[in-house]
Amino acid sequence: MSAPSENLSASALAHFAKAFQQAPLWMASAPGRVNLIGEHIDYNDGFVLPAAIDRYFIALAAPNGSREIRIRSSHFEEEAVLCLDTPPTPDKATTLWMRYPLGVLAGFLERGAKIPGLDVWVESTIPLGSGLSSSAAFEVAFSSALEQAAGLSLSQVEKALLCQRAEHEFAGVPCGIMDQFASIMGRKDHLLLIDCQSQEMTPIAMNDDSVSLLVANTNVKHSLASSEYAKRKADCDEAKAQLGVTSWRELREEDLASVSGLLDDVLYKRARHVVTEIQRTQNAVEAIADKCWEELGELMFASHDSLAKDYEVSCPELDTVVVIARELGVSGGVYGARMTGGGFGGSTISLVNTSQAQAVLSYYGDHYQEHTGIQLDAFITRPAHGAHALRIASDS
Repeated sequence: MSAPSENLSASALAHFAKAFQQAPLWMASAPGRVNLIGEHIDYNDGFVLPAAIDRYFIALAAPNGSREIRIRSSHFEEEAVLCLDTPPTPDKATTLWMRYPLGVLAGFLERGAKIPGLDVWVESTIPLGSGLSSSAAFEVAFSSALEQAAGLSLSQVEKALLCQRAEHEFAGVPCGIMDQFASIMGRKDHLLLIDCQSQEMTPIAMNDDSVSLLVANTNVKHSLASSEYAKRKADCDEAKAQLGVTSWRELREEDLASVSGLLDDVLYKRARHVVTEIQRTQNAVEAIADKCWEELGELMFASHDSLAKDYEVSCPELDTVVVIARELGVSGGVYGARMTGGGFGGSTISLVNTSQAQAVLSYYGDHYQEHTGIQLDAFITRPAHGAHALRIASDS
């Protein structure tokens, strides 16, 4: 799939009509993302290798004749009301999820956008809180709808940075640029190599039908996730300062031994993850170009080990899925697997043999539940198309 399914669009249109007693004029979609490798280095000047996935947020909008934007969704219990005559600030968010569109609106108003009062409905097939960047997809879908309503056309980079700023200043998450870039710039059958230092993006073809991506949502999200994310970033900044480098790109794996005595144990482990993960991501690009899937799989397993032991952002449920993947191995259809996203729950990403993908999916589900007592929600995807406006049929 390279666009939201007809079922999702039809569902969103029906919900909009029921909620607001009118038809929408504008509709936009934005995909979630999965990161194949390069975790927790988007805010550390590294390289990341995400892909948009065929799970989406859709935002529908129509003028309502007021000076308010009213946002409703079946995913959230409360309606969000954004006032267009009051400067948006985080304290004006009455619910946590309202902070995302409020931050996006702030970015548009700062640019002098003339936005009418709107009724907005949002709907998603991205599992919320699963580490698949539902928040970025929400921001991007909403911003794409605002572009249409305001008659604006932001560049892809400008829109990504606007949404990232909303995440920083309104949601309080010091994320890098990966999630918003992947949601906006995703290409069908391509991964995106993003240089998070220069913000340069290079599409990496992954159009070999013999391999697929299997996303497995552990259905757990531990409370450490939000606070520990900011702490990891602070650890990395402190380690970099103590080492006297301006960018992690100044160090390579062979340099780590010589700097080990300059950092305490925790900061050294953080540094080791960042430096080795940057190198693993570059090696992964070469493996993909050569279609060396076993080599790519080993890099993914090594990435997970580093995230679990050096960066300490995994959890028992994520580790369980990776152990199951290792048990299956190449003969069982799995080349490699790792956690993806911020960690402490959420999802894993596995590179699997397409001909064995359904069998792997079933095996994962059975054995994960056996070990944890939790149902695993898993699906097979290929790199998908990024955010775009959707045409609304004239008879809708």
